[in-house]
Amino acid sequence: MYNPTVARLTYRALLGRRRAAILFVLPALLIVISAAVRSFSGADDQVAADLLGSFALATMVPLIGVIAGTGAIGPEIDDGSIVYLLAKPVKRSTIIFTKLIVAIAVTMAFSAIPTLIAGFILNGNGQQIAIAYTVAALVASIAYAAVFLLLGTVTRHAVVFGLVYALVWESLFGNLVPGARTLSVQQWSLALAEKIGANGVISSDVGLPLAVILLVGVTIAATWYAGRKLRTLKLAGEE
Repeated sequence: MYNPTVARLTYRALLGRRRAAILFVLPALLIVISAAVRSFSGADDQVAADLLGSFALATMVPLIGVIAGTGAIGPEIDDGSIVYLLAKPVKRSTIIFTKLIVAIAVTMAFSAIPTLIAGFILNGNGQQIAIAYTVAALVASIAYAAVFLLLGTVTRHAVVFGLVYALVWESLFGNLVPGARTLSVQQWSLALAEKIGANGVISSDVGLPLAVILLVGVTIAATWYAGRKLRTLKLAGEE
């Protein structure tokens, strides 16, 4: 199910000079803001939870997921170079699974690690806040990578749709509209963070059992459907 050659090509595409520069911006900004907040207000558990929840988990993680998930396959479909990969004797489900693993790894590296660093800067992991939000970022990375990889497979406007979802649904509606929170990857991952953090510091509108079911279900469904859509792509010689 995992092809090292496909993985190497995908890593090369995602970590190219231009895309890597974009990936570094948000994590660097989070760390700079965290250092500034710590220097001005000192170690404050609630401030740390608010910053990691509103910026790291609600904004940075989904945006990095958009870049990694759509970038893992979208550009190849847009410029037609995917036909060279599909012409190889590699199962299309293997292509999708490999690209998903790469997208997850990149999203985790550029979101969970900075979140952990920022958490220790803000309050030294008091109330287990840094660890809680790091776990939430890790789990959210999996779901976001799967969803945005699917978008990259089904539409040429994957980045646009991904940004709308990340910025409008997750960051805006996911924080303001109670009903929308149940259908938010952010809230699902917060359920895990709530379990790890101290009582009352982190809260989620979704219970932990339901959150786990939704995270697993969405990841599996998105990966399956992405593989199904890739199998329907026809090479010129197959028509």
